[in-house]
Amino acid sequence: MDKPSVDKTLSTGRIRGRFAPSPTGPLHFGSLVAALGSFLEARRRGGEWLVRMEDVDVPRTVPGSAEAILRTLERCGLLWDGPVLYQSQRTARYQAALDELQRTRLAYPCSCTRRDLADYPRGRDGAPIYPGYCCNGPRHPDRPCAMRLRLPDTLLTFQDAIQGEYRQQLATEVGDFVIRRADGLFAYQLAVVVDDADQGVTEVIRGSDLLDSTPRQIYLQRVLGLPTPRYGHLPVVVDTHGNKLSKQTHAPPIDDRNPGPALWNALEFLGQSPPLKLANSRSGEILDWARTHWRLEKIPTGVQVRSSG
Repeated sequence: MDKPSVDKTLSTGRIRGRFAPSPTGPLHFGSLVAALGSFLEARRRGGEWLVRMEDVDVPRTVPGSAEAILRTLERCGLLWDGPVLYQSQRTARYQAALDELQRTRLAYPCSCTRRDLADYPRGRDGAPIYPGYCCNGPRHPDRPCAMRLRLPDTLLTFQDAIQGEYRQQLATEVGDFVIRRADGLFAYQLAVVVDDADQGVTEVIRGSDLLDSTPRQIYLQRVLGLPTPRYGHLPVVVDTHGNKLSKQTHAPPIDDRNPGPALWNALEFLGQSPPLKLANSRSGEILDWARTHWRLEKIPTGVQVRSSG
C-alpha cells in the first residue's frame, strides 16, 4: 500500500532513516514510539524516511498486518519516502551475502538444536551463548543445519546516539550466532544488515530491545564491507508489570481514527514535553510542533521506561 502522493524516487547522498516493523499484528504504542522517533530524527536533519516490512520470518506474519500498519502510519501523518520494501521478496540478496561469508569461511553449518543448547548460559537477549560445537564441521550431519557466523574474541565498542558507549565481547557474550535457520529462513541479523546497506540507511533509531543486537550487526557490516549507520536506541515502553509492550503481551492497537492523543503521549514518553494544549489536536498539528522542537538529547537514556499513556 504505497502512497500515491509521495515521490517514489529517492535522492542520493542524504540522511536516510527507516522504520522496520514486523507485520505480526497492528501498530501499538511501543511501535509508534519507535516510528515517531526515527521519523522525527530523519526529518529534523532534512533527510528521508523509509518503511520496511521485516517479514523474513514468514510463518509469523499475520495476513493483513502490513496493510494495517501502513494505514495507521498514514493516519498518524508519518508519511514515508519511496516504495515499501518487503524482506520476504529479498531471499536471493540474503543468499548472496551468505555465499560471500561461506567463501571467506566466516559462515559454517551447525546441526545443534535448541534442546542441545538448553543448559548453556544465556546472553542478554536470552539466546544460548554458542559453545562452538560445530565450528569444525556439523556434529550430526544427518540433521538439517543452520548457518552460523564465526566470531572473533573481540571487544566491539560503539557510541550510541542516545544510550552512550556500548561494549560487547562478541565471543563470550554472544557466541557464533545463526544467520540462516535450519528451516532455510534467513535470520534477522543478516537480513537487516543487507537491507540497511542496500537502502542507503544512514540513521537507525529504534528500540533498546535491539541494543544487544547492534554489535553483531556492526561486525557483519565489517566482514561484508558494508557501511555502518549511526545508531540510537530509544527506551522501550513497558507496562505496569515491567513487560515490553508487544503483540505477545496483547498491547492494544493505536486508534487510527483519532491518532492525535497517541502521538502526544509518544512525544511525552520521549521526553519532548509537548504543550498540553496539543493533547487532543489533530496529528498534523502535533507533527508540525514536533518537527520544530524535536531534540534527540531530551530522550530518557534508560533502556526501559513505563508508559503513562
